[in-house]
Amino acid sequence: MWDIEVLAPIPSGDHWLVAEAKLRTQYDALTRIPEEDRGPVLADPEGDHLWWLVPLTAAEELADVRQLVIRPADWWLHCPPTDWPLQGRWWLTRPDGDGRLSEPAVLAAAFGPDGYRLSRRQPDDNN
Repeated sequence: MWDIEVLAPIPSGDHWLVAEAKLRTQYDALTRIPEEDRGPVLADPEGDHLWWLVPLTAAEELADVRQLVIRPADWWLHCPPTDWPLQGRWWLTRPDGDGRLSEPAVLAAAFGPDGYRLSRRQPDDNN
């Protein structure tokens, strides 16, 4: 599809779901998560959307995050290729084939009032 400059419709549901947020009001949540802790994230500035690829269990785990809409299985995400933008959409964090998804707990924390905080202990220069 991409060779004719058309977004590829890719259904969710077999391995992942889609968590959707408004780009203009929720971009800060994205920036609170270090790239190495993010799964694939697709952006559409014209349509004012951010989409995270999340595990199939995310619907229940993110049910209380009002800023996110969890799309049902078999919802179609219209995607550009990973290497270049197409029709105004591009991957902020690219899918790389390793199966990594955004962890619901990390995503929920990023949308919380205090933002995301690393749970693992960081090296301390004083030790």
